[in-house]
Amino acid sequence: MNPLLEIQFRIPFDRIHAEHVEPAIDELLTDAQRRLEQTIASDNPLRALDHMTERLDYAMNVVRHLESVATTPALRAAFNAVQPKVSVFYSGLPLNEGLWQSVQRYASSDEGRALTGTLGRYLTKTVDSFKRHGAGLDPADKARLKEIDVDLSEATTKFSENVLDSTNAFELILTDEMQLAGLPPAAISAARASAEGKGKAGWRFTLQGPSYLAVMTYLDDADVRRQVWHAFSTRAAADPHNNAPLLAKILKLRKEKARLLGFQDFADLVLDDRMAHAGAIAQKFLDDLRLKTEPRFQEENAELKAFAGREIQPWDVAYWAEKQRAALYDFDEEALRPYLPLEGVVKGMFQIFGRVFGIRVTEETGVPGWDAEVRSHAIHDAASGQYLGSFYSDWYPRENKRGGAWMDALLTGNPAENRPHLGLICGNLTPPVDGQPALLTHREAETIFHEFGHLLHHLLSRVEVRTLAGTSVAWDFVELPSQIMENWCWERESLDLFARHWQSGEPIPEDLFQKMKRARTFRAANTQMRQLGFGFVDLSLHREWDGRIDVIQYARQKLAPFAATVLPPDYAMIAGFTHLFANPVGYGAGYYSYKWAEVLEADAFTRFRKEGVFNPATGLDYRDKILARGDSEDPSVLYRSFMGRDPDPNALLERAGLLR
Repeated sequence: MNPLLEIQFRIPFDRIHAEHVEPAIDELLTDAQRRLEQTIASDNPLRALDHMTERLDYAMNVVRHLESVATTPALRAAFNAVQPKVSVFYSGLPLNEGLWQSVQRYASSDEGRALTGTLGRYLTKTVDSFKRHGAGLDPADKARLKEIDVDLSEATTKFSENVLDSTNAFELILTDEMQLAGLPPAAISAARASAEGKGKAGWRFTLQGPSYLAVMTYLDDADVRRQVWHAFSTRAAADPHNNAPLLAKILKLRKEKARLLGFQDFADLVLDDRMAHAGAIAQKFLDDLRLKTEPRFQEENAELKAFAGREIQPWDVAYWAEKQRAALYDFDEEALRPYLPLEGVVKGMFQIFGRVFGIRVTEETGVPGWDAEVRSHAIHDAASGQYLGSFYSDWYPRENKRGGAWMDALLTGNPAENRPHLGLICGNLTPPVDGQPALLTHREAETIFHEFGHLLHHLLSRVEVRTLAGTSVAWDFVELPSQIMENWCWERESLDLFARHWQSGEPIPEDLFQKMKRARTFRAANTQMRQLGFGFVDLSLHREWDGRIDVIQYARQKLAPFAATVLPPDYAMIAGFTHLFANPVGYGAGYYSYKWAEVLEADAFTRFRKEGVFNPATGLDYRDKILARGDSEDPSVLYRSFMGRDPDPNALLERAGLLR
């Protein structure tokens, strides 16, 4: 039997192959069409609508995930073959006249009008979503909208593939050991292991995160840094993996779609049901933060130039900043690595949030994964023992795996009905070398905590409506549960649970901890301006770009004021910006969400700091009012229910040392 045809909580990843994809998806599309007809005929289409595409959702989630973490030419071809037809089906749902009429009939019925709570919100959001996705268009416009959605699906999928292929196409082999000067031993060992893995002599460097960041931060040879920086900043900007034409196509399609649906631009379309509600409001939010950040940003860059005693090039910034930080604070981030073995970080994280949120996380054995390194874990409620769900973890980079770190939902259950959730968490962290465990940077540890926050948002959901559960919230709220978790990476109490020397078991020495704390706000304005720049270029592309100037050059011009140095004419990071362009929507016109949510989490964590970072009452209140609630209530209402007030934007500036 085709393993994709049946929803299985224990997904048989070891039995799913490329040849299963097309026949399974074709059959599931037929099944979804049958369920659609039943939903249309139902007196109460709401419940049926929530589960109508569940089997198709499951299969596509699995296939999409495998294409991200274990891709092969055959799997990529199969995924690309089914993606357009699946996109046609999904985009056609709000355009289906029969379904729209059925929803409208129910909304105007006595039963529909009497709905309150989560079901009432679901009905209201369903009606609004149908309108926003074209239910009211005439037949010709509906047909065009379907075409746009298919084109966007194909173009964004190809964009993502080009970034992966362009990243993998680059390697730098160094054979002169003198050129490795400045690199930490761990980075040298990893580069040697990478070369050996390819059957080559010397040291191999790539554009994958751990390799790239080590070169940019520590390597003394400026020419090598320039070469690697240039390769990274021009990924997917030239043949044979050129995303420039796709960028223009995606932006034009998004703009056409927005106009077709009655919105000024794509930003207004996608923000209509988010906390910001409109592109202009998101823009003002970024403008205000920029105004408060820019003076210190200019000071920091002048200080770095004075410290280096020379003009700073883009490939010099991280290198000289690390030396400046070491000089100012006597702090070398590499000194933390021995205290951050991956296994210890993960185990300690489970202990921390077991105490804070009242959960128990255990490892499961005998569960098939998509790679030998994949682990499976179960999560239970500590008080009742109820099984809430399971998740997979996959931490190390591979050439058949996309870059970055992420969480994803594979199955959305409902613990109130004893139906568990299933999710996953992926990273591209420093792998183990030379017989040592994987020793992480502090930022990598923060990344694990961040993604685990997303995962708990999914696994601790108790929302009765599947499509309102877990992380299915407004995108400018979704980063609150993830970003707030990073705070526990800076508290002495919590660090002592997970930051232990991999050999001696000793905690981080107090003097090293104090240096780390003092250095936390080092170049905080640059960090903030970098994120603001991404938000600015995102909104500019989706609100202002009109096609009269090359899109890559336009993006470079928009990013220039937020860069610590002058950007070269061929700077093309936008061609590799998968957050914005690897999905028909994704973070497109929504990158501001990171800063928006950072304001929320910096403020929300003040309650934990005041009441105790391990206070179970505070943790359970947060679990009940934020993590468990999904999109069952307006996010601003959920926030106020936890904090008792609206967010204070100064909390973020104060934490970053930017409040003047």
